[in-house]
Amino acid sequence: MDPKPRPNHDQYLRALHRMTPGERAMKAFELSELSRQLFIQGLRKRFPDLPEKDFHKLLLDRLALCHNTNY
Repeated sequence: MDPKPRPNHDQYLRALHRMTPGERAMKAFELSELSRQLFIQGLRKRFPDLPEKDFHKLLLDRLALCHNTNY
């Protein structure tokens, strides 16, 4: 059984193919930064009253869990 068509995904892939390697790299950096900001906002929403020093430690601890340690 074929998966359902995903027109937005197909459009996204076509747009990526039209980009230069440098443009694709910049898009990857933009998406990475967006993900980082959303992660920080979500964490702050979960812990709104945590002092900044404690929040920073929590953020670093959570980010450490996201890193691939298999290499």
